Amino acid sequence: GKLYEEVINMNMNKENYIVIKGITKSFYNVKALDNVSFSVKKGEIHAIVGENGAGKSTLMKILSGVYTKDAGEIFIDGKKVDILSPDQAQKLGIATIFQEFNLIQDMSVAENIFLGREPRKGLFVDYNLMAEGTRKIFQRIGFNVNPYELVKNLGIAEQQIVEIAKALSLDSKIFIMDEPTAVLTDKEIEKLFALMKSLKNSGVTILYISHRLKEIIEICDRVTVLRDGKYIATKDVKDVDEKEIVKLMVGRELNELFPRHELSSKMELLRVEKLTSESVKDINFKLLKGEILGIDGLVVACRTELAETIFGIRKKFDGQIYVKGELTDIKSPIDALKKGICLATEDRKSTGLILEMDAKSNITIPNLEKYAKLKFFIDRKNEISDVTNIARDLAIDVGSLVKEVKYLSGGNQQKVVLAKWILKNSEIYIMDEPTRGIDIGAKREIYYLIKKLADMGKGIIVISSEMQELLGLCDRILVMWQGKITGEFYRGEATEEEIMLYATGLAERSVLGE
Repeated sequence: GKLYEEVINMNMNKENYIVIKGITKSFYNVKALDNVSFSVKKGEIHAIVGENGAGKSTLMKILSGVYTKDAGEIFIDGKKVDILSPDQAQKLGIATIFQEFNLIQDMSVAENIFLGREPRKGLFVDYNLMAEGTRKIFQRIGFNVNPYELVKNLGIAEQQIVEIAKALSLDSKIFIMDEPTAVLTDKEIEKLFALMKSLKNSGVTILYISHRLKEIIEICDRVTVLRDGKYIATKDVKDVDEKEIVKLMVGRELNELFPRHELSSKMELLRVEKLTSESVKDINFKLLKGEILGIDGLVVACRTELAETIFGIRKKFDGQIYVKGELTDIKSPIDALKKGICLATEDRKSTGLILEMDAKSNITIPNLEKYAKLKFFIDRKNEISDVTNIARDLAIDVGSLVKEVKYLSGGNQQKVVLAKWILKNSEIYIMDEPTRGIDIGAKREIYYLIKKLADMGKGIIVISSEMQELLGLCDRILVMWQGKITGEFYRGEATEEEIMLYATGLAERSVLGE
């Protein structure tokens, strides 16, 4: 109608560097994008926001050549383009940093950055020149990463930095960033934003996807909102606040983001004493029945390493772990699961889900013994009934259970991860970045699910890089720095600034777990 007529002549406006007209894309006969039209100005940082499933990533993958559109037109700098492959997108000056890493783990940092564009000396690759080029890119960003280090030896934050450097090396004119700050520290985010402003000033156009609305207000010029695959609005960031953006995203007011939770039990579910591994040192804490315990810290804090040591992924050198007062010897994840401990990992796509399998199978894989009628037969009727019930409880679309999980939104993927452990009736839930990369509506659903589990008497450990999340959700917060617990705070006891002192090692007090 009128909206489409308004965008018909968008490409005639010289300010509009990218023009998207009537883009439509379907999967399994479900429209991921439905006649989406808007424009992006040259040299602006333009946010694309919406709940999970709104179509943001699908649209970006069309622009980057990963998906092909079913209908619609794309104009870049006044010229109509058909982007049929990532290689073609690269030639058009489009560089993409996806939320999912696109690195070859067994190759070095430099080899990943210059993959397919390796400098040569005669017939051979000039590794010294490639390393020097890598160092120059990192100097520009303000990071220090060894060009010869294998990517598989890097942490998640460092791998994200390599992705950014790889895109920068292409000298592109259009930059697509999909949740680039999800695993970066505050200082690293400051450096990234400074770089983005520099790129903007040099005429680079940046499409920025983030669920962190505070970042969007801080760094972006305009914001386009999608909902259920449809275009809703484009606003100047200076004219809106976070609440108005949320209302546009979800179509309603979003009240009570964090549920009220009162801890009443003093029964101990988990006690860790003097736990030491290669990464963590002399860790002491306890977890009560029905308690939501947060763990805060910067990237170098080794929070994930602590979770993996408790769960049996990493070998402990010393210390004891007690479950319900009983000393346990956890040497593997199987041992942990037998004791009622589960781990929702930080990187759900790599270690939490089997992307090529459907959601139902992902949920039931750890629970197949419940449905084994005989040695080689599965009780499919009860399996499907249980999965359907838990999907309804977690507000997972029942129809999506038969889809490969790689096609689900980030929020629904995270719910599938949690569903498999809820079905197993675990007692202790360790959740590592449970809301990473999901929208504010899905975050609220996860928060209320965590509260529901706590109300059932489950013990919850939440590891998160979002301090407001921990402050709003948790009964108690432990702060880590360089593999040690440096501080402990009860609900309402500390400010963000005070917690940051402990997270940076500038303050420390004894945590005995008593």
